[in-house]
Amino acid sequence: MKLTHKLGLAVAGGLLVAGCHTDMWVQPKHHDPLQESHFYADGMASRPLIKGTVARGHLRLDDAFFTGYKDGKLVTEFPLPVDEELIRRGQDRFKVYCTPCHGQLGDGKGMIAQRGFTLRRPVGNYHTDRLRNIPVGHLYDVITNGYGAMYSYASRIEPRDRWAVVAYIRTLQLSQHATQADKDEADAKYPQPEAPKNEEGAHHE
Repeated sequence: MKLTHKLGLAVAGGLLVAGCHTDMWVQPKHHDPLQESHFYADGMASRPLIKGTVARGHLRLDDAFFTGYKDGKLVTEFPLPVDEELIRRGQDRFKVYCTPCHGQLGDGKGMIAQRGFTLRRPVGNYHTDRLRNIPVGHLYDVITNGYGAMYSYASRIEPRDRWAVVAYIRTLQLSQHATQADKDEADAKYPQPEAPKNEEGAHHE
Protein backbone atom coordinates (compact mmCIF):
# COMPACT_ATOMS: atom_id res chain seq x y z
CA MET A 1 0.00 0.00 0.00
CA LYS A 2 1.34 3.39 -0.97
CA LEU A 3 2.27 5.90 1.67
CA THR A 4 -0.36 8.37 0.42
CA HIS A 5 -3.06 5.74 0.88
CA LYS A 6 -1.86 5.01 4.38
CA LEU A 7 -1.91 8.69 5.22
CA GLY A 8 -5.42 9.03 3.76
CA LEU A 9 -6.73 6.16 5.85
CA ALA A 10 -5.08 7.56 8.97
CA VAL A 11 -6.64 10.98 8.37
CA ALA A 12 -10.08 9.44 7.73
CA GLY A 13 -9.77 7.33 10.86
CA GLY A 14 -8.79 10.37 12.87
CA LEU A 15 -11.80 12.28 11.58
CA LEU A 16 -14.12 9.39 12.51
CA VAL A 17 -12.72 9.22 16.00
CA ALA A 18 -12.99 12.96 16.39
CA GLY A 19 -16.60 12.77 15.21
CA CYS A 20 -17.57 10.21 17.91
CA HIS A 21 -18.89 11.63 21.15
CA THR A 22 -20.82 10.30 24.17
CA ASP A 23 -23.76 12.67 24.16
CA MET A 24 -26.26 9.84 23.52
CA TRP A 25 -25.39 7.89 26.64
CA VAL A 26 -24.45 10.71 28.99
CA GLN A 27 -27.41 12.93 28.20
CA PRO A 28 -29.43 14.09 31.24
CA LYS A 29 -32.18 11.53 31.73
CA HIS A 30 -33.64 9.40 34.49
CA HIS A 31 -32.85 5.70 34.35
CA ASP A 32 -34.47 4.30 37.48
CA PRO A 33 -38.08 4.29 38.73
CA LEU A 34 -38.76 6.78 41.53
CA GLN A 35 -35.45 8.52 40.84
CA GLU A 36 -35.05 12.05 42.19
CA SER A 37 -35.57 14.85 39.70
CA HIS A 38 -34.47 18.47 39.83
CA PHE A 39 -36.63 19.33 36.82
CA TYR A 40 -40.10 18.80 38.28
CA ALA A 41 -41.36 20.87 41.17
CA ASP A 42 -42.30 17.80 43.24
CA GLY A 43 -38.78 16.39 42.92
CA MET A 44 -39.93 13.06 41.44
CA ALA A 45 -38.83 11.69 38.09
CA SER A 46 -41.79 9.28 37.90
CA ARG A 47 -44.85 11.22 36.88
CA PRO A 48 -48.34 10.55 38.29
CA LEU A 49 -51.03 9.23 35.96
CA ILE A 50 -53.18 11.80 34.23
CA LYS A 51 -56.59 12.03 35.89
CA GLY A 52 -59.00 9.60 34.27
CA THR A 53 -56.27 7.28 32.96
CA VAL A 54 -57.42 3.66 32.73
CA ALA A 55 -54.96 0.82 32.17
CA ARG A 56 -55.83 -1.54 29.36
CA GLY A 57 -58.10 -4.30 30.63
CA HIS A 58 -59.04 -2.34 33.78
CA LEU A 59 -62.08 -0.40 32.62
CA ARG A 60 -64.63 -0.80 35.42
CA LEU A 61 -68.08 0.41 34.49
CA ASP A 62 -70.06 -1.91 36.80
CA ASP A 63 -70.02 0.00 40.10
CA ALA A 64 -71.97 -2.67 41.96
CA PHE A 65 -69.52 -5.41 40.99
CA PHE A 66 -66.31 -3.46 41.56
CA THR A 67 -67.24 -1.32 44.58
CA GLY A 68 -70.25 -2.89 46.31
CA TYR A 69 -72.16 0.36 45.77
CA LYS A 70 -74.77 1.42 43.23
CA ASP A 71 -76.06 4.97 42.98
CA GLY A 72 -74.19 5.76 46.18
CA LYS A 73 -75.84 2.99 48.22
CA LEU A 74 -74.57 -0.40 49.35
CA VAL A 75 -75.98 -3.16 47.18
CA THR A 76 -78.24 -5.72 48.86
CA GLU A 77 -78.16 -8.28 46.04
CA PHE A 78 -75.17 -10.06 44.52
CA PRO A 79 -74.13 -8.49 41.18
CA LEU A 80 -73.24 -11.92 39.77
CA PRO A 81 -74.82 -15.38 39.81
CA VAL A 82 -74.26 -17.27 43.07
CA ASP A 83 -73.83 -21.00 42.50
CA GLU A 84 -71.99 -23.89 44.12
CA GLU A 85 -68.81 -23.15 42.19
CA LEU A 86 -68.70 -19.56 43.47
CA ILE A 87 -69.40 -20.63 47.06
CA ARG A 88 -66.69 -23.30 46.96
CA ARG A 89 -64.24 -20.74 45.59
CA GLY A 90 -65.25 -18.43 48.41
CA GLN A 91 -64.68 -21.20 50.94
CA ASP A 92 -61.17 -21.70 49.57
CA ARG A 93 -60.31 -17.98 49.73
CA PHE A 94 -61.96 -17.64 53.15
CA LYS A 95 -59.77 -20.39 54.57
CA VAL A 96 -56.65 -18.70 53.19
CA TYR A 97 -57.31 -15.11 54.20
CA CYS A 98 -60.08 -14.96 56.80
CA THR A 99 -59.90 -17.92 59.17
CA PRO A 100 -56.74 -16.76 61.03
CA CYS A 101 -58.86 -14.03 62.66
CA HIS A 102 -62.52 -14.90 61.99
CA GLY A 103 -62.25 -18.65 62.51
CA GLN A 104 -63.54 -21.56 60.45
CA LEU A 105 -67.15 -20.77 61.41
CA GLY A 106 -66.81 -17.02 61.02
CA ASP A 107 -67.45 -16.57 64.74
CA GLY A 108 -64.42 -14.36 65.39
CA LYS A 109 -62.52 -17.12 67.19
CA GLY A 110 -59.60 -17.66 64.86
CA MET A 111 -56.16 -18.57 66.18
CA ILE A 112 -54.90 -14.98 66.01
CA ALA A 113 -57.92 -13.75 67.95
CA GLN A 114 -57.40 -16.45 70.59
CA ARG A 115 -53.66 -16.01 71.00
CA GLY A 116 -53.11 -12.47 72.14
CA PHE A 117 -54.60 -10.25 69.44
CA THR A 118 -56.31 -7.78 71.74
CA LEU A 119 -58.47 -4.98 70.39
CA ARG A 120 -60.88 -2.46 71.84
CA ARG A 121 -63.46 -4.08 69.56
CA PRO A 122 -63.26 -7.89 69.16
CA VAL A 123 -62.80 -9.57 65.79
CA GLY A 124 -66.02 -9.58 63.78
CA ASN A 125 -68.47 -12.40 64.44
CA TYR A 126 -70.62 -12.93 61.35
CA HIS A 127 -73.39 -14.55 63.40
CA THR A 128 -74.59 -11.41 65.13
CA ASP A 129 -77.93 -9.92 64.14
CA ARG A 130 -76.18 -6.83 62.77
CA LEU A 131 -73.89 -8.70 60.38
CA ARG A 132 -76.55 -11.22 59.34
CA ASN A 133 -78.74 -8.35 58.20
CA ILE A 134 -76.05 -6.07 56.79
CA PRO A 135 -76.02 -5.54 52.98
CA VAL A 136 -73.68 -7.78 51.00
CA GLY A 137 -72.12 -4.62 49.59
CA HIS A 138 -70.81 -3.78 53.07
CA LEU A 139 -68.97 -7.11 53.34
CA TYR A 140 -67.47 -6.58 49.89
CA ASP A 141 -66.45 -3.02 50.79
CA VAL A 142 -64.71 -4.20 53.98
CA ILE A 143 -62.68 -6.76 52.02
CA THR A 144 -61.77 -4.08 49.49
CA ASN A 145 -60.96 -1.16 51.79
CA GLY A 146 -60.45 -2.68 55.22
CA TYR A 147 -62.28 -1.87 58.44
CA GLY A 148 -60.88 -0.99 61.85
CA ALA A 149 -57.73 -3.06 62.45
CA MET A 150 -58.38 -5.11 59.31
CA TYR A 151 -56.39 -3.86 56.33
CA SER A 152 -57.45 -3.89 52.69
CA TYR A 153 -57.28 -7.17 50.79
CA ALA A 154 -57.78 -5.51 47.41
CA SER A 155 -54.23 -6.34 46.30
CA ARG A 156 -54.62 -9.98 47.37
CA ILE A 157 -58.17 -10.90 46.39
CA GLU A 158 -59.56 -10.01 42.97
CA PRO A 159 -63.13 -8.61 42.71
CA ARG A 160 -64.86 -11.88 41.72
CA ASP A 161 -63.13 -13.73 44.54
CA ARG A 162 -64.24 -11.02 46.99
CA TRP A 163 -67.85 -11.72 46.01
CA ALA A 164 -67.11 -15.44 46.36
CA VAL A 165 -65.95 -14.84 49.93
CA VAL A 166 -69.09 -12.80 50.64
CA ALA A 167 -71.23 -15.64 49.27
CA TYR A 168 -69.45 -18.09 51.54
CA ILE A 169 -69.95 -15.81 54.56
CA ARG A 170 -73.68 -15.78 53.80
CA THR A 171 -73.51 -19.59 53.59
CA LEU A 172 -71.84 -19.76 57.01
CA GLN A 173 -74.49 -17.47 58.45
CA LEU A 174 -77.28 -19.59 57.04
CA SER A 175 -75.64 -22.77 58.35
CA GLN A 176 -75.82 -21.47 61.91
CA HIS A 177 -79.19 -19.71 61.79
CA ALA A 178 -81.35 -21.52 59.26
CA THR A 179 -85.04 -21.77 60.14
CA GLN A 180 -87.48 -24.53 59.28
CA ALA A 181 -88.86 -22.24 56.57
CA ASP A 182 -85.34 -21.97 55.07
CA LYS A 183 -85.07 -25.77 55.10
CA ASP A 184 -88.46 -26.22 53.47
CA GLU A 185 -87.57 -23.71 50.78
CA ALA A 186 -84.25 -25.46 50.11
CA ASP A 187 -85.94 -28.87 49.98
CA ALA A 188 -88.46 -27.56 47.47
CA LYS A 189 -85.77 -25.98 45.34
CA TYR A 190 -83.25 -28.81 45.61
CA PRO A 191 -85.17 -32.05 46.30
CA GLN A 192 -83.07 -34.85 47.72
CA PRO A 193 -83.08 -38.17 45.80
CA GLU A 194 -84.76 -41.08 47.51
CA ALA A 195 -82.53 -43.68 49.13
CA PRO A 196 -82.27 -46.89 47.05
CA LYS A 197 -84.50 -49.82 48.12
CA ASN A 198 -83.42 -53.37 48.78
CA GLU A 199 -85.16 -56.41 47.32
CA GLU A 200 -87.81 -56.40 50.06
CA GLY A 201 -88.71 -52.81 49.28
CA ALA A 202 -87.17 -51.32 52.40
CA HIS A 203 -84.92 -48.29 52.19
CA HIS A 204 -81.22 -48.80 52.80
CA GLU A 205 -79.94 -46.88 55.79
